[in-house]
Amino acid sequence: MEPVTHFLTGACIGRAGFNRKSAYATLAATLAAEAADLDIFWEWRGPVEELQHHRGITHTLLGAPMVAAVTVGAVWLLSRWSRRRRGAGGQRIHWGWLYAAALTAALSHLLLDWTNNYGLRPFFPFNPRWYAGSFVFIVEPVELALLALALVMPWLLELTDREIGVRKKPFRGRGWAVFALTGMVALGCWRWAEHARAERLIEKMHRASEPVLRIAVEPYPVNLFRWHAILETRDSYRSAEIDTRTGSVESDPGQDVIYKPAVTPAVETAKQTKLGRVFLDWGTWAIVRDLGPVAVPGMDPPRLPPGRSWTTVEFTDLRFAYSFLPGRSGQQRSPLGGWVYIVDGKEDAGEKMGTRVER
Repeated sequence: MEPVTHFLTGACIGRAGFNRKSAYATLAATLAAEAADLDIFWEWRGPVEELQHHRGITHTLLGAPMVAAVTVGAVWLLSRWSRRRRGAGGQRIHWGWLYAAALTAALSHLLLDWTNNYGLRPFFPFNPRWYAGSFVFIVEPVELALLALALVMPWLLELTDREIGVRKKPFRGRGWAVFALTGMVALGCWRWAEHARAERLIEKMHRASEPVLRIAVEPYPVNLFRWHAILETRDSYRSAEIDTRTGSVESDPGQDVIYKPAVTPAVETAKQTKLGRVFLDWGTWAIVRDLGPVAVPGMDPPRLPPGRSWTTVEFTDLRFAYSFLPGRSGQQRSPLGGWVYIVDGKEDAGEKMGTRVER
């Protein structure tokens, strides 16, 4: 999920009861809920390194206890600085409860990331396989609204109490935090059920047609009845739009079919490049195309002497090739695409991921 959802989830975990057990519990849970995404700093070494290491060791069951421990260490440093500045006093720190809050929040990060279609590798390095629930969109406004409500309402109620002279209540907001977290679980279970229904609908529709090798069902934000399906057959990929409320499955054979591209020497070479290896490890629905001598915006094509030629090989993933934003139709270019210039079908002459060129 995006960072705001993680931060707010951690804050609600802290306020759901851990803050009654130890000082700094809400802070620790909030930080630990997003700390796993510090692996984004790999982007300093280039976009391919970022793709390779994002949702790596910090997004694993092995790494979560370490993420929680580092977070508690940061809170310990903050507590020492605060005590030196303000002196002793205030709520006591119970380090066991503080670590429990941080670990719960760190594990919530893994759970939330699993629900979307980007996926994660929870058992890495023992099992490098990617797992993705694909039933919650990476930005879900309904979840954000629930979490924001849980944090805003106690503040508004406190202002109201202050206006009428009611004594301030300690640890206000526990009920709202529990309500938000329960609502997220309920929404996730509902979406999971609708996702399973969408899979059954698409399987039933194609039962009598040509054999389907595999199926993926991808979510839309807000609308939990609308789903985008991808089907792989021997020669093509087909897409369809599913409405689980009405049971309808819509697919246009003229527009919603992508025939599998030819595997040229340039494509084979591109698959062995650094970008190719990393992309194909992550891209469970990857398509690799030889586009010919097409210049990629933002990346200069190779300058070659007479008698030599170059071609562009494009990497895309069908999980992110549908129009999930309101008011847009048809396929859209994924920001997670990659391109490689190949010279004479056998030499790597430049790589680009998204908007950044790999150096």
